[in-house]
Amino acid sequence: MFLGTPEFAVPALRALATSRHTLCGVVSQPDRPRGRGRQLEPTPVAAAARELGAPLLQPEKVGDESALAWMRDRRPELGVVVAFGQFIPKSARELPARGMINAHASLLPRWRGAAPIEHAIDAGDPRTGISVMRVVKEMDAGDVGLVRDLAIGPVETAGELAPRLAALAGEALVAAVDAIAEGRAVFSPQDGARVTLAPKVDRAFAALDLHLPAERVLRRIRAATPRPGVDLALARTGKTLRLLRARVGAPHGGATPGSVRAEAGTLCVACADAWLELVEVQLPGKRPVSSEALLRGLRIPDGETAGAP
Repeated sequence: MFLGTPEFAVPALRALATSRHTLCGVVSQPDRPRGRGRQLEPTPVAAAARELGAPLLQPEKVGDESALAWMRDRRPELGVVVAFGQFIPKSARELPARGMINAHASLLPRWRGAAPIEHAIDAGDPRTGISVMRVVKEMDAGDVGLVRDLAIGPVETAGELAPRLAALAGEALVAAVDAIAEGRAVFSPQDGARVTLAPKVDRAFAALDLHLPAERVLRRIRAATPRPGVDLALARTGKTLRLLRARVGAPHGGATPGSVRAEAGTLCVACADAWLELVEVQLPGKRPVSSEALLRGLRIPDGETAGAP
């Protein structure tokens, strides 16, 4: 039985549905109103389950008796969880005969929590991956049975890394379920001394401190793209830019952090040690453009400065 909700979980659902194992049911969050019209829309996992013709349940609480009865009727041997988004109580965790496993997007015990991809990029980790673990009461603390890793690209954003990890989660889960079915799976406790936490990221996470080195600022931009998104306000121009892609430029030799330079079709902001070149930006309500294209229609006055909106 598969439990998941967002787009990240869909590749794993599809991989398991086409494996040699039988998908007896899918549990996802309820449909929610989205968009300007606030129309009810299914979760990505619910939409995929309907496409696959799998039995689907969307409970407000997975521990409610009606939800437990639905799951018991399907007699699952194993529960598989990917980004479900609800606390799973003991009554649900222990319902499948072999318990539940989860695919978490980090190299546990590093980055337990809601935003492991963002925190791995922000910390400058060279690699990340998928850890398949037992589902227990404490978040992401279960014994680990399988790990798959991959390199984080030097300019990769969280939005670019997530689909690669989602595909890896599907591969890892099929391998893990195979091992469990064949009786060769071994789950080992995590090292509690190496635990780091990855709490949910918010607008405060996306606020830039331009007094830090440019490489550090760039990691924060990559980690917060596309969500929650990094904005920079130009004080004199009166415009707010969403920073989509940037790179570390040349050392500036003492420019004040937050100083803005626009020349030769390049828009730069001073950090502690070097210029940060803004490669791709977006004005509110507009399409993403290169800084060169932006500067063709936007004059940056002398003495311009930038900072958090």
